[in-house]
Amino acid sequence: MDDTDIILSVDGVAKTYADGPKALDSVSLSIRRGEILALLGPNGAGKTTLISIICGLVSPSAGSVIVDGHDIVSDYRAARAAIGLVPQEVQLEPFEKVLDAARFSRGLFGKARDDAYLQRMLTALSLWDKRRSEVKALSGGMKRRVLIAKALAHEPRILFLDEPTAGVDVELRKDMWAVVEELRSNGVTIILTTHYIEEAEAIADRVGIISGGRLVLVEEKGSLMRRLGRRELVLTLGDGEDLPPALARHGLSRSADGTFVYTFTEEGSLAALLADLAAAGVTVRDLETRRRSLEDIFVELVKNGADA
Repeated sequence: MDDTDIILSVDGVAKTYADGPKALDSVSLSIRRGEILALLGPNGAGKTTLISIICGLVSPSAGSVIVDGHDIVSDYRAARAAIGLVPQEVQLEPFEKVLDAARFSRGLFGKARDDAYLQRMLTALSLWDKRRSEVKALSGGMKRRVLIAKALAHEPRILFLDEPTAGVDVELRKDMWAVVEELRSNGVTIILTTHYIEEAEAIADRVGIISGGRLVLVEEKGSLMRRLGRRELVLTLGDGEDLPPALARHGLSRSADGTFVYTFTEEGSLAALLADLAAAGVTVRDLETRRRSLEDIFVELVKNGADA
């Protein structure tokens, strides 16, 4: 990875709280400009602690973080100005109007008033028509969008989304994915934490998995799915038929419902099985292929570590 492409560098970051166990254990991570990274992990894995350290809300016990060339400790203001944070909890002033909330957030970072930028941003978030509405009058999904608007008001180059679609219905969740893709197309680097595995599978470029305070794995999503996304072929044979001994070398397993399951990663091995079935005269009444999902991979990696 070219150093000029790296916008966020985390090096050996650890965090141990005085009244508890180690929350993070020597986490190192480099994030490219303009990418979407999904951080997955069970509750208590360390995702929010890592984000809080990068955003300057929590001090690390060890290690360093560089945000767009700025150290989060020695050059805190510049580092923090490069970051927008959308927290997991909806914390908004109920009587504040949408446009005023965005203006206030922009002012907090010392940015000059720019209503043209705020209009473009709120329009992209489908909030412009609600700009004079009080927050308390908005739906849960719209309140989530207001949080994103506040985080983007000062034009950050990195956006952290901590469980952005928690409690949001499926339709609004898909709308949020479209918003994230639009932000990326405008050059914003996005780090997303989520419990919705399909969210990561749909929009992330890379996937990072945190478990027990350790970064178990960081890999391109496509590469990860090719490497660990094993596929299965489910065969239903003719009535009363069984597999001949000559096909034992393929390692098919018989399910309780009488079907046979063949696990494969390479298309060539599937072709060889089908050729052998035809040569043996086996009647295949039905067949179905299914692919192991990112959720299956995630569960296995968290359970067994990076050697899944």
